[in-house]
Amino acid sequence: MAYLIGIDVGTSGTKTVLFDEEGKALASRTVEYPLHTPNPGWTEQDPEDWWNAAVNSIQAVLGESGVDASEIKGVGLSGQMHGSVFMDEKNQVVRPAILWNDSRTADECHEITQTIGAEKLIQLASNPALTGFTAPKAVWLKNHEPENFKRTKTLFLPKDYVRFRLTGEIAMEVSDGAGTLLFNVKERSWCHEILDGLGIPRDWMPKLYESTDVCGTITGEIAALTGLKEGTPVVGGGADNACGATGTGVVVEGRVLSSLGTSGVILGPSAKPDTDPQGRAHTFCHSVPNMWYLMGVILSAGMSLRWYRDVVADSERQEGAEEGRDPYDILTTLAEKAPVGSEGLIFLPYLTGERTPLKDPYARGGFIGLTIRHQRRHLIRAVLEGITFAMRDSLEIFRSLGVEINEVRATGGGAKSAFWKQLQADIYGCEIATIGSDQGPAFGAAIMAGVGSGVYASIPEACDAIIKVVQRTEPDAGRVKEYDEYYAVYHSLYPGIREACHTLSKKLAS
Repeated sequence: MAYLIGIDVGTSGTKTVLFDEEGKALASRTVEYPLHTPNPGWTEQDPEDWWNAAVNSIQAVLGESGVDASEIKGVGLSGQMHGSVFMDEKNQVVRPAILWNDSRTADECHEITQTIGAEKLIQLASNPALTGFTAPKAVWLKNHEPENFKRTKTLFLPKDYVRFRLTGEIAMEVSDGAGTLLFNVKERSWCHEILDGLGIPRDWMPKLYESTDVCGTITGEIAALTGLKEGTPVVGGGADNACGATGTGVVVEGRVLSSLGTSGVILGPSAKPDTDPQGRAHTFCHSVPNMWYLMGVILSAGMSLRWYRDVVADSERQEGAEEGRDPYDILTTLAEKAPVGSEGLIFLPYLTGERTPLKDPYARGGFIGLTIRHQRRHLIRAVLEGITFAMRDSLEIFRSLGVEINEVRATGGGAKSAFWKQLQADIYGCEIATIGSDQGPAFGAAIMAGVGSGVYASIPEACDAIIKVVQRTEPDAGRVKEYDEYYAVYHSLYPGIREACHTLSKKLAS
């Protein structure tokens, strides 16, 4: 029996999972770390925290599983997209990493758009300049921390920093490279025109690989530290969304991923690098060679639910602690007691700005339609509905671009709740499929490791062999009609409050 390891360097923690070749998870460990917010709208992390979490979680799964390290055929890496790790000539980190959900770079996005040109940027990078991407962070460093910019010799992404520590190799793969805005997505290569135009040195950028390519091997020092075998192959791996899609079998046209984690993602594979001319949806390289995908992202999906839990749901958290129940289960049970549309209450989940389709770091959330009649059950249902309406925005863009949607596969928190799965089916107006594995991007990374090490012939063949749909949730025609009407109202709201949101956001930052 062959074994594989997938490591997912996430925003809240690093998760390492050990799988057998049939896709069964034998051991899993997540090690959490802090998220730092030194200023409003800023989010940063210390790369050393990722590394320590990776080491500790690898040690834990090897100890728990009892698998001989010599039987582990490969290691795959997944990670949060867009985060910037700046390293100097001695391979030391220059400053804390600036993350995907950091919104400090609005001015830099404008600068990039003016310098390269809005149409040219989408033509070259297949995406507009957004605050979450990596390029604006590099320009921000040049504008605000010029000494750190001068010290920098390498620009990494989170998972690639962990790879460097595991193997000593400076490398990046195409699915994460595609999210930097320094990349020609159609050609799967660094874009020298953008790099030169923004004054970012070409030699900052690591050598590129495909996701299933072996980029390095575990060094002797790291073998002694973690328990892995020296020489174990480490493959390119992928961006968390590409790995999440792979781990759910969303690797062929017609299947669409609906992932509800901290952020929310709608993702649809394509055999062509088609782009949204308006730049609302992203086009990135898939981890499957010669495949791309369209993707829409909402920044505060599960984060909105967590905000509600932490700030509003004191009684539900106390009830959960007393009864040994997950507070989220209590909240969704409460939401079921409210009617469709929460009696005219709509929640806008723009707690950290919004990406798709607004492209607006100054967007802000809110409850619209609040009356004295509304109770806690209405509030929580409105939050869940608002998150799901925001996800539907991306599906509607896909439909307008002619993307084939035969099946939506749900993962993340939205796949664990029967109520939320039904809510997605009713709001999206299509069947929701759930697969047997719930290991997320780490599973996709392990599949890539299996292909790179010869355990599997290809990603699609591996997915068809080991990933099975275990449940299907059909939409209710009556609720679909009702939700179509509420979605139309939801979709109309933000334009009317956009100016006020911008004023408030800029006032807070002043």
